[in-house]
Amino acid sequence: MPTDRFITTRKNAWQRLEDLLKLLDSASLRRLRKDEVRELGRIYRRTASDLAIARAESRDPRLVNYLNSLVIRAHGRIYRADAQGGKRIRLFFTRELPQTFRRTWRYTLLSFLVFASFGLIGFAGTRYDPEFSELVGVNPAMRELYIETKTRWWEQLNESNQEGASQIMTNNIMVTIYTFAFGATCGIGTLFYLAYNGANMASILTLTYRAGFGHDLLTFMIAHGVVELSCIFIAGGAGLLIGSAILMPGDLTRGDALKTRGMEAIRLMMGVALLLIFAGTIEGFISPLPIDPRIKYSIGAISGIALYSYLLFVGHDR
Repeated sequence: MPTDRFITTRKNAWQRLEDLLKLLDSASLRRLRKDEVRELGRIYRRTASDLAIARAESRDPRLVNYLNSLVIRAHGRIYRADAQGGKRIRLFFTRELPQTFRRTWRYTLLSFLVFASFGLIGFAGTRYDPEFSELVGVNPAMRELYIETKTRWWEQLNESNQEGASQIMTNNIMVTIYTFAFGATCGIGTLFYLAYNGANMASILTLTYRAGFGHDLLTFMIAHGVVELSCIFIAGGAGLLIGSAILMPGDLTRGDALKTRGMEAIRLMMGVALLLIFAGTIEGFISPLPIDPRIKYSIGAISGIALYSYLLFVGHDR
């Protein structure tokens, strides 16, 4: 069908969909009459089909962008307009967050692979030459004051758990925000921050193993580390989502791509913020305690299984 004829045939339905969406801007879905709700669903499905046709047959990018924007608006109003207050929060945790994680898992996986790859570089370089650690941000003073003297600096948290936990939460949230925010540099800043932190962490761990107390540091890290590192990977994936919207918007304009992928990135970051509070609490109150290491390993294993069971299996559509 020629583009002009296609537009002439369908434009009245598109205009009607816009009129219904304007009604929803000042009212919830429950305020519409039953016939209007049915009409909204019917025209929305028809417009989604029109979008697919326009993408396949039309060479007019303005038409594709218009229909895509209209479908996105309608989808958001239909599936989210009626969720308010506690129901909205429940919907976020029972559906939106885990579903968003599964839709964007490739970005999270890429984030993990960058972190792990440079972690291996940091490990190999520091194991061969301790001074390599300075190249990945380890302060030489740390080697002199803590590593060479075998000082277990994390045990100082036991002296002031509340203050230490709040500082840890603040620091962890800043790290994840930086990892996410640098996605605005087309993802380059996010990749650099992941690589830097991966190499830095591995280098510190390697230095402690060379000094003979690396197992103690690993035991301290394991209880909170599974959740904490997962948050960094998810935040990195969110940053890469933003970068991909800038570099590879696909059929969308960059503005529309940033809106759609940006919303998914924000959902991920909201979940990450809450998870970091959980991880910071464990790091401040449990990780530094002189308790049986098996308890800490069990906490790490249970928290990891619970987190990924939630992300992978909760919120599937029937």
